[in-house]
Amino acid sequence: LMVWLRRTTHYLFIVVVAVNSTLLTINAGDYIFYTDWAWTSFVVFSISQSTMLVVGAIYYMLFTGVPGTATYYATIMTIYTWVAKGAWFALGYPYDFIAVPVWIPSAMLLDLTYWATRRNKHAAIIIGGTLVGLSLPIFNLINLLLVRDPLEMAFKYPRPTLPPYMTPIEPQVGKFYNSPVALGSGAGAVLSVPIAALGAKLNTWTYRWMA
Repeated sequence: LMVWLRRTTHYLFIVVVAVNSTLLTINAGDYIFYTDWAWTSFVVFSISQSTMLVVGAIYYMLFTGVPGTATYYATIMTIYTWVAKGAWFALGYPYDFIAVPVWIPSAMLLDLTYWATRRNKHAAIIIGGTLVGLSLPIFNLINLLLVRDPLEMAFKYPRPTLPPYMTPIEPQVGKFYNSPVALGSGAGAVLSVPIAALGAKLNTWTYRWMA
């Protein structure tokens, strides 16, 4: 009974933290930032999403020791974000008002790394973290292709809390960098590894606290 209760508690924790991570993403303005600025902010969007995903996913994957937990974590985040998207749509905002990040495929790569290396924590941190950072901008490219017109959404439906420095402007694609997807992947791959290590370290601290 105690083993069952402990495992159930672990998975409930995953649900709670995944939901809170999604709320944090929405409140931090990543969706607004991304939808308003499109290509101009794609690098910032990619880095924030890959690092946020990897820290929670690897934490709970190592916490349970079960390959597949990272995908479970990303799936909860995705479902919750679609619920938020539906809520905004019900309030009269357009369907494209919130862009839902594509987290699940990158989390699957993290799970596959952990499984293929026979639950090797260091391989999950280095290889899995790199794969998440590399792949997430590529998978999220679908958002750039499907969002109808980010600038139209920005000007037609202004955010009441949008600060002046985030006023939407015409994106200067190619002025600062030629490929935001490549830049996002490169920066994400570098930064996701130390953030994954942080998630693994948080796992160690949690066990010490529970002991």
